[in-house]
Amino acid sequence: MSHQSFRHDKEELKELLHNYDNLKSGRSFTYIEEDGFERIIEYFNEKEKFTQALEAVNFSIEQFPYSTSLLVKKADILISLRCFDDALKILELASNFGVEDSAFFIIKIDALLALELNTEADEVFCQAIESCEQDEKVNLLFELTEVYDDYEYFDKVFDCLRMILELDSSNEEALYKICFWTDFTGRNEEGIKLYQTIINQSPFNELAWFNLGAAYQGIKLYEKSIDAYQYAIAIEDKFDYAYRNMADAFIKLKKFNEAIEALEKVINLSRPESVIYEAIGHCHDKLSNFTQARSNYKKAVHLNPEDTQLHYKIGCTYMQENSWNNAIKSLQTALKIFVMQPEYNLAIGRCYLELHNYEDAITYLGNVVRVRPKNINGWIELLNCFHQAELYDDGFEYAAIAFEQTGSKIIFVYYQSAFLFASGQSKQALIYLENALHVNPKLVKHFIELNPSILQNQLVVDLLAKYKKTKK
Repeated sequence: MSHQSFRHDKEELKELLHNYDNLKSGRSFTYIEEDGFERIIEYFNEKEKFTQALEAVNFSIEQFPYSTSLLVKKADILISLRCFDDALKILELASNFGVEDSAFFIIKIDALLALELNTEADEVFCQAIESCEQDEKVNLLFELTEVYDDYEYFDKVFDCLRMILELDSSNEEALYKICFWTDFTGRNEEGIKLYQTIINQSPFNELAWFNLGAAYQGIKLYEKSIDAYQYAIAIEDKFDYAYRNMADAFIKLKKFNEAIEALEKVINLSRPESVIYEAIGHCHDKLSNFTQARSNYKKAVHLNPEDTQLHYKIGCTYMQENSWNNAIKSLQTALKIFVMQPEYNLAIGRCYLELHNYEDAITYLGNVVRVRPKNINGWIELLNCFHQAELYDDGFEYAAIAFEQTGSKIIFVYYQSAFLFASGQSKQALIYLENALHVNPKLVKHFIELNPSILQNQLVVDLLAKYKKTKK
């Protein structure tokens, strides 16, 4: 629309509203056509001034009492005002005048669903499908997808889109939308049959091939999904979403080189995105190409500097290379935003432990158990740190706290025994060890891993032998 025509329409609407005010107040008699009233009502609707819209439609119906389009508009406004029963009464009146167009059916189904009269809504749906011509039927079904979505009848959304494609298999809007709803509703098998039917009719329909791939992916048939995406790409070689989904399928199959190749195609075809570089970094990570992984994570960070998970992943690549100080720098960047994030604290605690900086290691590992006191692994990391730091008394005390916080997990009795042995309290240590062995002898491996030289203690060897025989 040109600026001039827009200005003309605006002036025309302004004049209509002025005439309407005069007519309503009785200051002058001005005739307004039916379509003029419809514009006034639409204006109030767009401004969400529903009370004024209702007043206008009532006034207009006084002038045009047999106008079915005005009656349908009134029903629509009543629905906006949540007067659903009144809306149905108005629609009944409109029906007596012979109106049964798509707008009538859509508004009636909307009102019935709001009143939870689902059976009646289904009956009206069937009437609508039978009475509408094919072109109108497609538009009707699109409108109803919005209505059913609003009321969270998601399977109905899928059904409407499927029906559109049965009427018009090449409808791009329906093909785009149904891909999401196939996955959302979990109706992948139905989707597969539908897409295969469309492909049989139109073998070069790249959207149908793409949707087929997505449906196979939804039921974890990744090889088949990749085949379908490759057909889509063969038809349209710039189909970046097919490359994206194909990369995800390759990652699920642990084919990381192939995934990288597909993701690099995405970069060539579309704007740089943090998520794509992150996915490439993930693939290199899995291939132990830590330098390449880090490079891609850094590109992702450049595009999304607030994503702390990326800084964490960069830190982890340094950890894989035993570059502890560099890892700490990246992890500290992540921690600036989420100070108590357990995963980040655990990683930086491990770095400080590797550097024998026990004080900082204990601080960060302590944050982990403070946030997740019931998590066993966090306590184990902290207790291992105490043992390595030779802080045996503190370790015994924290092992007791861990036992209490985790619901009496017997592994922490083994830790208590290990700390007692390390501090020279062998008699007491044996008591704790025997108690632990009595409850769960399998966990003794953690006790031995903490200090393998304990097997040189004959009393320990004899006790373990006793429980080994008992187990047999």
